[in-house]
Amino acid sequence: MGVNYKAVQWNRQKKNYDVVLWMIIGGIVLLFSSLQLVIHPEITAETLIIRTSALTAFVLLHLILMIGPLARLDTRFLPLLYNRRHLGVSMFLIALIHGAFSIIQFHALGDVNPIVSVFTSNPNYQSISEFPFQILGFIALLILFLMAATSHDFWLKNLSPEIWKGLHMGVYLAYGLVIAHVATGALQYENHPVYWGILFVGFTAVATLHIFASIKENKVLTALKTNAVNEGFVEVLNVESIPISGAKAVFIHNQNIAIFRYLNRISAVHNVCKHQMGPLGEGEIVDGCITCPWHGYQYIPENGRAPEPFIEKLHTYSVKVIDGKVWVNPTPKPEGTYVEPAILEQQ
Repeated sequence: MGVNYKAVQWNRQKKNYDVVLWMIIGGIVLLFSSLQLVIHPEITAETLIIRTSALTAFVLLHLILMIGPLARLDTRFLPLLYNRRHLGVSMFLIALIHGAFSIIQFHALGDVNPIVSVFTSNPNYQSISEFPFQILGFIALLILFLMAATSHDFWLKNLSPEIWKGLHMGVYLAYGLVIAHVATGALQYENHPVYWGILFVGFTAVATLHIFASIKENKVLTALKTNAVNEGFVEVLNVESIPISGAKAVFIHNQNIAIFRYLNRISAVHNVCKHQMGPLGEGEIVDGCITCPWHGYQYIPENGRAPEPFIEKLHTYSVKVIDGKVWVNPTPKPEGTYVEPAILEQQ
């Protein structure tokens, strides 16, 4: 991956997580395969693989989408969130098996390239019962591949957390495509209502959990913002507007304040350098210190002190981060006062 990255360290938690995960996957595969063999004893091996991998990947996708809101509703689910990318990669591999066998069985026996055949064999886009649903599944699989291929922390670091998170929010687009793929595909040929029931229950569970998690978070955010206002804090800007290892300067209640973003933290100091009144907010964090763009004078962001043996000191300010917004208390602390930085959420 790169000189600064090591191979994945398979600690005990990760190993236990994956053991339980693949036991669940094995249980789903065994149970559904057995049911298919009982209900359809004439089923071919290829069709059994296609159906079993489809259901398994479908169930895992729902679990992936449910873990996030469950963790926000109850912190006891956080261990599941910690290694959710393992679940996502496993789900993609099973979905890939489904896609590969489907393309082989339905598109590899003609003269047309199988991938081209997926897009050209059925032109009935205006029909619901005969819609070319395989295209929807193919696009969803591409999205899931992109997410699985960038799941390593190497990509999280080098793409930046904002871009990486935006990319991985594509799981919701993939989920919508999968729902449409199933509804316009397999469920058009399955008469038993239990299949529609599974689709409805799964979608309802995912949607309901996200709604309840959103309601809870809105209540918490409202309380946090109310407390911040009561404590004298003012909302000033979005975290994303501050460049990494850089700053934004703001004026609040006649205070000239530079807000710095560094090492997943936010700190605020007076914006004027003690040397020749240079604009610190136009500088950067270099070697862990705020560095004035005029003459290179440096200050520690947490306490506004120049590193020894220098003695210059700046006013510091209390900061909070609430829902991606930076809040600052414009009442300055005495020069050189340590202020706990606001910690940004890890992606």
